[in-house]
Amino acid sequence: MAHPPERRLPVAVLVSGSGSNLQAIIDAADAPSYGAEIVAVISDRPGVRALERAATAGIPSEVVAWKDFDNRAAFSAAICDAADAYGADALILAGFMRILAPNAIARFPNRILNTHPALLPAFPGAHAVPEAIAHGVKLTGVTIHFVDEEVDHGPIIRQVAVAIESGDTEATLQARIQAEEHRVYPEVIDAFARGRLEVLGRAVTWKEPV
Repeated sequence: MAHPPERRLPVAVLVSGSGSNLQAIIDAADAPSYGAEIVAVISDRPGVRALERAATAGIPSEVVAWKDFDNRAAFSAAICDAADAYGADALILAGFMRILAPNAIARFPNRILNTHPALLPAFPGAHAVPEAIAHGVKLTGVTIHFVDEEVDHGPIIRQVAVAIESGDTEATLQARIQAEEHRVYPEVIDAFARGRLEVLGRAVTWKEPV
């Protein structure tokens, strides 16, 4: 069993929708031994289920609405400002459907994590699940990676394969991929928060737990 960390890493979780990955992280963070603490949930739109999940868990939340900004750089700066205001040291993207501009990467270098429903570099972008089915591949999965200036491109932290079964629909495949995300993403965030991930170029090394 992991020992309680001396200091839990404060993180802001960025969301856009239902927040099922957010819920998995909230549930994991309930354990005293978990390495990260969610200090804020930030959404790019109001009224989403993820904000209700944050309220139920007693986590502060804020809406930084995409529509209120003229360009991606201004929006990204506002996201970072909001995270800073809550004392977050890292950003966790959990179903966040906006691309952050390079100014956000500069402010949180190797401190922005994302989960993607495919085995990158295959099927980047917003339609990974239907594209995998249409392409006829036999395996897809989950990729947890650091965010860099390109879309779904940063250093890969962990990947888990998910088989595509005969007769799979987008919904059935998405459900199995999400089940793996809900299991793996909180584990990666905990390792990151404990300083166990070392980035050298595109390679991410996992250090042994202390």
